[in-house]
Amino acid sequence: MINKKVNNVQEALQGIEDGMTIMLGGFGLSGIPENSIAELVTKNVNDLTCISNNAGVDDFGLGLLLQKKQIKKMISSYVGENAEFERQMLSGELDVELTPQGTLAEKCRAAQAGIPAFYTPAGYGTEVAEGKESREYNGKMHILEEAFKADFAIVKAWKGDEAGNLIFKGTARNFNANMAGAAKITIAEVEELVAPGVLDPNEIHIPGIMVQRIFQGEKFEKRIEQRTTRKRQ
Repeated sequence: MINKKVNNVQEALQGIEDGMTIMLGGFGLSGIPENSIAELVTKNVNDLTCISNNAGVDDFGLGLLLQKKQIKKMISSYVGENAEFERQMLSGELDVELTPQGTLAEKCRAAQAGIPAFYTPAGYGTEVAEGKESREYNGKMHILEEAFKADFAIVKAWKGDEAGNLIFKGTARNFNANMAGAAKITIAEVEELVAPGVLDPNEIHIPGIMVQRIFQGEKFEKRIEQRTTRKRQ
């Protein structure tokens, strides 16, 4: 019987060292691996290159790593709501590689599929295209983008089984699905971990072959990045 379960987050993150490249699923504060990020802070690993759509907020998510200056480089699609991210980028303290959001997703998916590179029209004629090969397809210029090369991918799922099969919930699926299997080692943090055979095969989003380690998180805050309300009529 295949069993990829590890006992806790400490065991799951074994092998992560200074200077490594790590993919982290999530979009804003939706579907982020909260327990794993907190453990990275505790482990005090430094000089990390983090691949993530953005970097959470100042006091939560990847913002916690930025506060401690543990991230050397961020590869993401936008600065978002994180003031510390913006400050470090503008001051030159943090190396930032801004990538079109669709390209970021495809660079993850290509790595997942074992595809080394692909052509895309996104970014042609802008700073994104500097130093990259370009080619015309169907009358439109494209640039060559290489798939990511990461040491670890850390994803967050709603449910998983001990064989590594994952189910995401709603919009928390986001970048998690593309990042699973896109690094040398994929770690899955789940809210509910069950025995093999419990999950409906028709509901599984990511098969266990994409995951090397899986553990059940202890608690999830599930913060809301921005709350907008209206006055009662």
